[in-house]
Amino acid sequence: MAHITVDGTLLEVKDGALLIEELLAHGINIPHFCYHPALGKDGNCRMCMVEIEGQKRPQIACDTPIKHGMIVRTKGESIDRVKRSILELELINHPIDCPICDQAGECSLQNYYMDVGLYESRLSTPKTRGKKHVDLGCNVVLDQERCVLCTRCVRFTQKITKTNELGVLKRADHSVITTFPDTKLSNPYAMNIVDLCPVGALTSKDFRFHKRVWFLQPQEAICNHCARGCSLYVDHHREKYQEEKIYRYRPRLNDKINGYFMCDAGRLSYTKENQQTCFSPLIRGKVSEYEYAQSKLLRLLKRHLQKTLIVLGGNLSVEEMVRFKLLAKQYNLFLSGYAADIHDETFGDTFLKCSDRSANSRAFAPLEIDTTEAFFNDALHEAALVILVERDDVPTMIKKLNEKSCVILSAYDVGVYPEVELVLPIASHMAKAGTYINIDGYLQYSKAAIALHPERQNLLTILAFLLDDALLSPEEVWDAHLVSAYEAFATICFKSLTQTPKIAL
Repeated sequence: MAHITVDGTLLEVKDGALLIEELLAHGINIPHFCYHPALGKDGNCRMCMVEIEGQKRPQIACDTPIKHGMIVRTKGESIDRVKRSILELELINHPIDCPICDQAGECSLQNYYMDVGLYESRLSTPKTRGKKHVDLGCNVVLDQERCVLCTRCVRFTQKITKTNELGVLKRADHSVITTFPDTKLSNPYAMNIVDLCPVGALTSKDFRFHKRVWFLQPQEAICNHCARGCSLYVDHHREKYQEEKIYRYRPRLNDKINGYFMCDAGRLSYTKENQQTCFSPLIRGKVSEYEYAQSKLLRLLKRHLQKTLIVLGGNLSVEEMVRFKLLAKQYNLFLSGYAADIHDETFGDTFLKCSDRSANSRAFAPLEIDTTEAFFNDALHEAALVILVERDDVPTMIKKLNEKSCVILSAYDVGVYPEVELVLPIASHMAKAGTYINIDGYLQYSKAAIALHPERQNLLTILAFLLDDALLSPEEVWDAHLVSAYEAFATICFKSLTQTPKIAL
């Protein structure tokens, strides 16, 4: 460790680390465009200039290693003048269209201009304009005239995806970011460059001009599109007299899981969440009241005691799985986590995407839930009633039932099956709280990101009704049924889930 003085304050920092890293880590606002923790230093924007005692001229913090005893000034008349001049250069060709720019409210250039000082332009020459609305592919749109040439997007395709679709064309103030001739963005992580862009040059087609960011309410959650379980922000808003709507997913930093990024498929999966309110309870294909449908589920269970098979999907939370185990024990039911087509080898890669398309199938083993085909087939042979819970393979499973009575519990519309006894809508992934185990064994707790639809119930609520038991929160389920009953969870308290603990798989 080393000690340095920054603006008169003594700080303990990592010896040899980049100065900008430690300044940001200690909450010191240091303007920057080109630097990003995942992409490293580049030094092209010069916005991170600081004064260092003993140096003849200001230095860029992104390429200055820390030495013990350094005296650094990030503000003052001299260094503020330097930053203001650099910012003025950035604004020479930049359009002043903040009121119509989609990045307004989360634009670094806008924020730095407000911080450094308001001033009129000293130039009267026309601005050099780049092209607008350039379709780069992969749902990404480029407005070249807004670009500050930080090259974050270029370096992302060079260092992270290694697909090299982007580059800098021309020179001086005619320089523009673009794809190479006859090339489009063609990698499954392309939309991350929208997050990396510090200004409004890169935007996503699905979000562009849909909602001002200051109206959005961000909520921490996790993605359930595959077994990686990327940490993310859910940006949502509810208009007056309308249903709550999710407008976008954004990656949330988690060094253990996904770092700074997430795949495009997971990012765009919010559209499925917005469709989860589109169907009602069905009894033999006919619409029913929710309370009556829920009561019918209980009657079916009691009618088929010891002859019921519950087949759980891999996207259920740990708490829901545990409560289903208790239900199976109370009613002497068969409980299976079998899935024949859980893996999609065309989806997985060596970065973030997993071929296992379930968010929580790793929980079956430590919770001692059988996932073998042999047990499933034996239980299916004995069962008169089959309950499918959050299954993605409903059509396939129905074909296997051989005219047995069937109940489907699902957050998403599975279609109309006249032969199905009951279809009961339940809370979707983003409308419920729970814990999930990712492919590497990391546990993450996800809060409910959006409000529960008034015409459906959380699975924990339905299970409390079926068990004739008190409604337990995820924390209460954890304390009552997990820590004491399962060895894998014995040393993990609920509050430690904020630290993303790991269990042995």
